[in-house]
Amino acid sequence: MREYLLVAVIAAVVTYVTTPAIRWLGMRFGAVTPVRQRDVHSVPIPRLGGVAMLLGFAAAVLVASKLPYLKGLTNGANHQVVATLLGAAFITVVGAIDDFRELDPVTKFAGQLIAAGIIAFGGVQLAALPTGDATTILPQPILIVLTFVIVLGMTNAVNFADGLDGLAAGFVAIAAVAFFAWAYQVAHLFPDSSGRVFTASAFLAAATAGCCLGFLPHNFYPARLFMGDAGALLLGLLLSASTISFTGNLPPNQVAQASAAFWVPVALPVAILALPVLDVILAVKRRGPKFWKPDRSHLHHKMLDIGHSHRRAVLLLYLWSASLALGVLMFSYVKTGWAVSALVALIAISALLTLWLPRWRRAGSL
Repeated sequence: MREYLLVAVIAAVVTYVTTPAIRWLGMRFGAVTPVRQRDVHSVPIPRLGGVAMLLGFAAAVLVASKLPYLKGLTNGANHQVVATLLGAAFITVVGAIDDFRELDPVTKFAGQLIAAGIIAFGGVQLAALPTGDATTILPQPILIVLTFVIVLGMTNAVNFADGLDGLAAGFVAIAAVAFFAWAYQVAHLFPDSSGRVFTASAFLAAATAGCCLGFLPHNFYPARLFMGDAGALLLGLLLSASTISFTGNLPPNQVAQASAAFWVPVALPVAILALPVLDVILAVKRRGPKFWKPDRSHLHHKMLDIGHSHRRAVLLLYLWSASLALGVLMFSYVKTGWAVSALVALIAISALLTLWLPRWRRAGSL
């Protein structure tokens, strides 16, 4: 645990310390988000925050390579962390170029495909799927395609969530912390020789959480720096790599017997990013053929429209994500009936606060 805590702290500190310099570079060279009709900020704000998070992640990898328990992640036969670092660097460059020059959707999508290919062919890929009481070992091309789908889905979900100050970074921090807790627990259920295969996944989750927590002081409302596409794409790739690394390292002959160990890491980020994913679906339906065109009808915009302040809207969305994460985790710790009851109660509390707080505020102002 101490090694994971150390890499998370290193990622957070390096991200936090380098962010002011990245902010200056954004201002100096024009990587600035102007005030547009759909935006909620009132003054131009620099982006490129993803570059600082990449530096934090790279520092975490460097420190891990020197730690006795984690050094096998970078100098052993397992190349998943190194492949993830290379994919992260590539997708951050693509996002940074977009932050400067606004790439067309096809070029940006191609960049995401290449980054997904880097981590997939570097060993971060699914190995098998549980189907009932059996295990289905699919052909590698199909597993690689599924890996691409997960990476592309998660990167774009995080990108869509980046609509309010601190929102995307908070979502991913909650997902990474919850996922680390799960990966760390499962690793200790196996003998040392088997459990160590999950160190890559736990390390990626810890480092990702650290990057987010180091960036949030600069990004929470009122933000001094946006993460930009460089940050959103980076966080989506890191979160998906952690998920895929975990499921891909489960021994194929144990996937069916330990189906919870397979599905929980898949369900966790999906649950936490459920609102951004729903937002994506509604946006595609709303916009039609030109689904990539931005507008001001996202779910976080709706929360502002019904009377929530910027800060409270973000905190409530954190509550939604944390509730869903806790609800998913509870299915592994308590009986299904209790888990369902707890999940329903958490969702009900989140919904009541979302709908009731604006009315209470208006009533109190009368």
